[in-house]
Amino acid sequence: MRPNPRLPFALAAVLLTVTAARADPPKAAVFDFQLADQGAAGPTEADRARLGPLSEQLRSLLAESGRYRIVSTDPVKAEVSKGADLRRCNGCAEDYARKLGADVAITGEIQKVSNLILNVNVYVKDLRGNKPEQGYSVDIRGDNDTSFDRGLKYLVKNKLPPPQER
Repeated sequence: MRPNPRLPFALAAVLLTVTAARADPPKAAVFDFQLADQGAAGPTEADRARLGPLSEQLRSLLAESGRYRIVSTDPVKAEVSKGADLRRCNGCAEDYARKLGADVAITGEIQKVSNLILNVNVYVKDLRGNKPEQGYSVDIRGDNDTSFDRGLKYLVKNKLPPPQER
């Protein structure tokens, strides 16, 4: 049996295709976390102070996971801060993400049920097709940095689908 002389070239083409697909994840605009309506009590300064570091941690975890290439949201930050809540603005997060050249818009919110029970919610909208937005959530216990850190790591590792499922 004679070896097929085209086989090495075919294998190289397959490997290059797989490598190229893995090397080029979609660009994602990951917007800062916002606070869900917390009723009459409203958010505390500690609640507000946690949003920035939590947002940076999400960007870092997503980039490290290989799921996305993170694009900076700085060019639209002032516009976002003047507008409505990203979860209730009729798709403005998608518009901002498109303006930034992103393929995916990612928003997040913290829902505080009580000082003991909180939810970290992340919403992913793929802008490359007519796909519905996907929501992912994790409940945490304890209004402290350790609970948020562990909850966000768990959400990214165990709830969000791996890159090839997108």
